[in-house]
Amino acid sequence: MTPRCILITGAGSGIGAGIATELAREGHHVVITDLALESAEAVASQIRSDGGSAEALALDVTSDDSVAAALSAVSRPVDVLVNNAGLQHVAPLEDFPIAKWEFLVQVMLVGVARLTRALLPGMRERGFGRIVNIGSIHSLVASPYKSAYVAAKHGLLGFSKVLALETADTDITINTICPTYVKTPLVDKQIADQARTRGIPEDEVVSQVMLKPMPKGVFITFEELAGITAFLMSPAARNITGHTIDVDGGWTVQ
Repeated sequence: MTPRCILITGAGSGIGAGIATELAREGHHVVITDLALESAEAVASQIRSDGGSAEALALDVTSDDSVAAALSAVSRPVDVLVNNAGLQHVAPLEDFPIAKWEFLVQVMLVGVARLTRALLPGMRERGFGRIVNIGSIHSLVASPYKSAYVAAKHGLLGFSKVLALETADTDITINTICPTYVKTPLVDKQIADQARTRGIPEDEVVSQVMLKPMPKGVFITFEELAGITAFLMSPAARNITGHTIDVDGGWTVQ
């Protein structure tokens, strides 16, 4: 595959860092962005130490100024955008602070639109672009106590369908990968939050809440998500756009 410049949001840890590391191994240049610049720099430094090509930038996807500053600082044109930045808050709606609810949607839906909007003109000018949204099983189904997260992740699917139509006149695609649980610090925190909210032990949260709906019964890996992203970047996927790629261990086929 042609080496690409890939900008990944929320890549200072978790899924974003995992995807960046795997794609750098395939010879791509990765732009590690995160609200915490120190975390982004640590990931980029490790990639470079392993022989890969990477740079780190601070990026707040909820800020127009931050987006503009980051894109003006990136070392080369961005071919691929991976919208991964995210966070979680677990609470019944009656106890869910509305400012927190709005913030989750700002990061995971409005922020996706903000950054995509900023990068689209350059992609159009160069005649190539790939936008990969990291959705969730919660783009497709719901769980209690996650109203803001589920609403934002469901919104990604509609956003992707509209953008697929708006970019159909050029070699730009947009798709959403929807994994079930990936073992990350965010999921570790969810396990603790769910245990507290449901009043059950943490190991029961894993076995009875997270993995029980999956016939495969295992966490998703970074390698799987990076491999799917690489496929969506490839010429073989040039006519796959506006779709959801479910990585759910059989959850939604039941």
